[in-house]
Amino acid sequence: MTCGKCVNAVKESLKDVKGVESVIVSLESESVLVETALSAQDIQRLLESTGRKAVLKGMGTSQSNNLGAAVAMISGEGPIQGIVRFLQASEKSCVIDGTLDGLGPGLHGIHIHEYGDISQDCGSCGEHYNPDGNLHGGPGDINRHVGDLGNILASDNGRASFRMENDRVKVWDIIGRSLVVDEGEDDLGNGHHPLSKITGNSGRRLACGIIARSAGLFENAKQICSCDGVTIWEERDCPIAGPGRNKHHNPSANL
Repeated sequence: MTCGKCVNAVKESLKDVKGVESVIVSLESESVLVETALSAQDIQRLLESTGRKAVLKGMGTSQSNNLGAAVAMISGEGPIQGIVRFLQASEKSCVIDGTLDGLGPGLHGIHIHEYGDISQDCGSCGEHYNPDGNLHGGPGDINRHVGDLGNILASDNGRASFRMENDRVKVWDIIGRSLVVDEGEDDLGNGHHPLSKITGNSGRRLACGIIARSAGLFENAKQICSCDGVTIWEERDCPIAGPGRNKHHNPSANL
């Protein structure tokens, strides 16, 4: 954003949008603070409808104390990749917000697993995170694993965008563990297959990522990636890793 016209355009893009509670735009810091129940993907799409790029620099709540945030960069078979963020909105509620691309259309089970070990792809992530020794179930069941997040729905173009709230996941307990997306639908423990009460019988593991601590609201002042000099704006348009990222490298950015 460079002028008052930019500020007005951004405000107008979020005006009267259901789920948006408030919008604060700062021209000086080129930032937009949005209080919303919508997913990060939805807010980004609305902001970019103005012809401007947007990157998420942190999530948090209006509370003065930050209860924690985490992120998992997901990758897997073929083109599957995405990002899932965890925000501890209160002692009793964790908001889970994500977008994944490259999935087959339909429902896919998604779970937090006990180990943050992807040395053997998703096969070394261990079982569902289940510190209480419960049976497998759905997100609303009393008897369920802490890691049971249910299903996400991929559209015909392979994208799954979702936002959910969970009353058992605590950010401080899952950092260092992993998030896994399965090939098929989780039956939420209601099926007749022997694995129904163990894994939800959702098939093989397609993609996964380690859950790492993330920046909370106002905590990320990063302008470049320290590993290769890519700015946050270049990072918006390039892959998470691999040869496609290298072409965006700016040697002078490390100076």
